[in-house]
Amino acid sequence: MTPRSGNLSLEDLTSLVLGGDIDTVVVAFTDMQGRLVGKRVSARLFLDDVAGHGAECCNYLLAVDVEMNTVDGYEMSSWRRGYGDMAMIPDLATLRRAPWLPGAALVTADLRWLDKSPVVASPRQILKTQLARLADRGLVPYVGTELEFIVFDDGYREAWKKGYRDLTPASDYNIDYALLASTRMEPLLRDIRNAMDGAGMYCEGVKGECNLGQQEIAFRYTDALATCDNHSIYKNGAKEIADAHGKSLTFMAKFNEREGNSCHIHISLRGTDGSAVFADKDADHGMSTLFRHFLAGQLAVMRELTLFSAPNINSYKRYVSGSFAPTAIAWGLDNRTCALRVVGAGLGLRVENRVPGGDVNQYLAVAALIAAGLYGIENELELDDAFVGNAYESGAERVPASLREATALFATSTIAREAFGDEVVDHYLNNARIELEAYDAAVTDWERVRGFERL
Repeated sequence: MTPRSGNLSLEDLTSLVLGGDIDTVVVAFTDMQGRLVGKRVSARLFLDDVAGHGAECCNYLLAVDVEMNTVDGYEMSSWRRGYGDMAMIPDLATLRRAPWLPGAALVTADLRWLDKSPVVASPRQILKTQLARLADRGLVPYVGTELEFIVFDDGYREAWKKGYRDLTPASDYNIDYALLASTRMEPLLRDIRNAMDGAGMYCEGVKGECNLGQQEIAFRYTDALATCDNHSIYKNGAKEIADAHGKSLTFMAKFNEREGNSCHIHISLRGTDGSAVFADKDADHGMSTLFRHFLAGQLAVMRELTLFSAPNINSYKRYVSGSFAPTAIAWGLDNRTCALRVVGAGLGLRVENRVPGGDVNQYLAVAALIAAGLYGIENELELDDAFVGNAYESGAERVPASLREATALFATSTIAREAFGDEVVDHYLNNARIELEAYDAAVTDWERVRGFERL
């Protein structure tokens, strides 16, 4: 395999700092909303202190809304508890260059309380807990995430001043797989691809999508934790690179009434010896019994765990029949009308979950996929036959239609509490309730257009 030259050892970083090539290290983690947050520290301080001991940050970073407002209802962080610190402990295996940030390296951190115990409600820790459950069974998950986004010729600050209205998309028509119109975006897209390769990722390529200005940059699958770490860095870096080009891009699940931004998640399991435990060449469709149980678990608890795949009000606007976003909880063989699409063979045999949108917190979504799969494996659930035909017109159960519905299902799910624990479930239920309260209190442009004169 081609080496990922952007990855750095501590010795590599020391040499680059001494040579004057690196002067800043970004110490970062992914918050509840899926954003990369943290701080920039001097490279010298990182080598002298932060690499070994971590850096402090306020614990409110896991207890705010999307606008960074402190909100009530969180056990871990409040005015009553004084908004104390937690520690960002660098995972040195994630140390890398950040080529789009001159003189900078970047490292992903785990969150610890000051007594060294893990912050269990942090997204990365939630995933690591599920990875440990798989490891107890001798299983290793491999994951790929496919993020779509829409590019605009307006820069972020210009878009803000416009209230995100009347923006100019970077193409004028459907450019799904089209090369000509996508070429206009190629200076930006090429910079993103090369920058991510330079940060140690394995970029596969880019293709146009259906919405105006819509693109998808794909990365080669790898182990689940590395994929999720890379996902956050790519998403943040792509926005920073677009900003430098005087453009903007959005990963919103549904920016307008056309096609939304998806984040299809592919997952497969292997044994610790690298064996293809999902595959059985002598079984129907080449699917092992383990895979069938894993897939049955996805179907059984998808509605209960959708909150971790669709975390925002806007997430549910994607689920429109005939839109390539799923509505039916069904599985099929290479069938894009189903929520779960089985593709590949041998080591590449996998399930693609089509429910998440571009706004997903990937750590939470992958943790939910693992928890659902383990539920199916532990209970030896039987898998129904693959759906054949148009699942949009089927009688299958439906993906929850709103954040409110998904929140209610998550709140009453014993499976969620058994898999993630009460602290995690209550933390993310509060996050959802805060969003619902904010949405219910908002007066929208839609209401003004319909009601200003005519009502």
